[in-house]
Amino acid sequence: MFAPEFDYYRAGSVAEARELLDAHPDSTVLAGGHSLIPILKLRLAAPAALIDIGRIDALRGIASDGSTIRIGALTTHAEIAASDLLKGKAAALPEAAGQIGDPAVRNRGTIGGNVAHADPASDLPAVLACLGAAFVIEGADGERRVSAPDFFQGLMTTAVGEDEILTGVELSEAGDGEASAYSKFAHPASRYAVIGTAAKVGLSDGVCTSARVVVGGLVPAPVRAGAVEQALVGQAVTTELIAEASRKVGDSLDDDDLLGDVYASAGYRKASAHAWVRGALSAAVARAG
Repeated sequence: MFAPEFDYYRAGSVAEARELLDAHPDSTVLAGGHSLIPILKLRLAAPAALIDIGRIDALRGIASDGSTIRIGALTTHAEIAASDLLKGKAAALPEAAGQIGDPAVRNRGTIGGNVAHADPASDLPAVLACLGAAFVIEGADGERRVSAPDFFQGLMTTAVGEDEILTGVELSEAGDGEASAYSKFAHPASRYAVIGTAAKVGLSDGVCTSARVVVGGLVPAPVRAGAVEQALVGQAVTTELIAEASRKVGDSLDDDDLLGDVYASAGYRKASAHAWVRGALSAAVARAG
């Protein structure tokens, strides 16, 4: 199947890309292409023009100022999965990036394209929401930063405006006694997340001082599992506590929002979600301890 016809423009800078977006209202930004190209082939989108930002070097790379990590929007999944900085300070992110698709997808797909597409079965939205990421968006009025709850607005819908470009993602580095992890039930063919769970915990002398658990895959946009978090904070962490807290994940899921398909029904996903929450929490606790 072929994509519909479109005009093609290659931007050399973010400023030029924005100018092209302004000049071509019915246009779409192209980064790595692993999200956009299949959509075009399925005729689920038919933009008049594609603005290719894939060769803007300023949008690549991973750097830290000692407290905040900045990841350029064109940084590939493979680069994220291989980053020693991220493995040490935001482990759930490289863990998730290393499970995306196959080597071809990981070497071409980008973090910016992934989250801007906001597929509910994608791995990174849940992870970035769990890590408290801020999404850096550039528009006519300059840069703005949007938190994950405001960025992911629903099924394949984000806060990026038609004349704006996502330029990067920022994360706070994990502190002493803090760690994160990602666990997913992967579709065996596509490797998309049927259920994806990210967890970040803080420990002090075996007691949970902070917890953030986010579920994706079975919902249109990442959802925090508040009941799970509340069951952990202030408690001495044991295997039994993790299992008990994980079973509360259903309390944070709205049955009307649950997604299902021929591979796994909405009911099955909800009933089994606790297993993947438990896996993410167990790994995060082991790393934090």
